Amino acid sequence: MTPSTSAQEKVPTQLGIRLDNISKKYGEHVVLDDVSLHVEPGSVTALIGPSGAGKSTFLRCINLLERPDSGTIQVDHHTIHPGKSVNPKDLAALRRTVGMVFQSFNLFPHMSVLNNISFPQQRVLGKSREEADARSMQLLERVGLEEKAAAHPGRCSGGQQQRIAIARALALDPSIMLFDEPTSAIDPEVGLEVLAVMRELASDGMTMLVVTHEMQFARDVSDTLVVMADCKIIEQGDPRAIMTDPQEARTRRFLRAVLER
Repeated sequence: MTPSTSAQEKVPTQLGIRLDNISKKYGEHVVLDDVSLHVEPGSVTALIGPSGAGKSTFLRCINLLERPDSGTIQVDHHTIHPGKSVNPKDLAALRRTVGMVFQSFNLFPHMSVLNNISFPQQRVLGKSREEADARSMQLLERVGLEEKAAAHPGRCSGGQQQRIAIARALALDPSIMLFDEPTSAIDPEVGLEVLAVMRELASDGMTMLVVTHEMQFARDVSDTLVVMADCKIIEQGDPRAIMTDPQEARTRRFLRAVLER
């Protein structure tokens, strides 16, 4: 039996992320210089490069935590022209589509782990406390931390807090996840717990853009590797090809410094 048109319309095609000609200055200091990138839906893109390249700013421009001076941002079916006035409803819809996990965990210290995940669902999605708590427990189980539901974040390790932050972002049912150096503030051994959750998200087909210094994750998990330097994208393509035979001298210097330290 052929599905009806109305049934087909209930599942809109995802469009991923398309950023065109994004530029950003702080006074006379250029942070992003006409940067464009397309992230295919269901793919993982890793963003690497030296400090000060503009990676984190670029990531934060996607949901307008940083407002570009010019360019166009398209996230699934939401299109924003940052140089123009942005309707608050359009901005809220964009941010609901995009979950973001930061270097710092940004958890509420005075709330339990469960409430940290449930509270945004009640405020943003209008869920009842019971509905939100049920969803929160599902997500805590997914990241292996259901036993921490009643604890406060301060009683959790750095790796546990970052996994809680991932669960909180997933609680709003985003179609895209952004990660800004999610393991940089925690010990390497503990970071493996966070990377394991991210690998699982990738295997489930979550669209992900990840600023990272974890070269093994970038090589083995990402579909596309993007190298930024001097406020621009200087190289992008197959992760293994770039790491084995980078075409740009700046990429070669960066990878040599990272892989040989």
